[in-house]
Amino acid sequence: MTRPRTFSRIAAVQALYQSEHAELSPETVIDQFIRHRISQLPWKGGLEDGNLPETDVPLFTRIVRTATQQQDVIDGMITQALPEAWPMPRLDPVLRAALRAGGAELWMADGPPAKVVINEYLDVTHGFFSGDEPRMLNGVLDKLAHLLRPAEFASTS
Repeated sequence: MTRPRTFSRIAAVQALYQSEHAELSPETVIDQFIRHRISQLPWKGGLEDGNLPETDVPLFTRIVRTATQQQDVIDGMITQALPEAWPMPRLDPVLRAALRAGGAELWMADGPPAKVVINEYLDVTHGFFSGDEPRMLNGVLDKLAHLLRPAEFASTS
């Protein structure tokens, strides 16, 4: 079963990490990912080889661009949602990238429901971490979802 939207989220987390770590512009990283990792060529290999051949490219680029264009606002919301003992610089850079990508998708009012976004990033984060990081991501993205998409959580009673 292929999951192009999930692959987009994995690629976005990796691209945001690479952009921050290598100090490359998001557009440079987007271009590199599309040319070298999101290839549809069968001989390029799959996920186990570091490639994401069936990625939803428009979603991938939108997540990365939104995360970087709105980074100050998203980072501010993440900082407010984090436990006081865990400031942004203390976070693992991959977790920070996952929070930014998830925050970016929650920022997109026309995106999938918040609970879908949170569950997808939980799955993605479980692929990178085996400790408490997924639980922290879940809590932070839930707080962001309530801030950015309050109507999705309004009681219907």
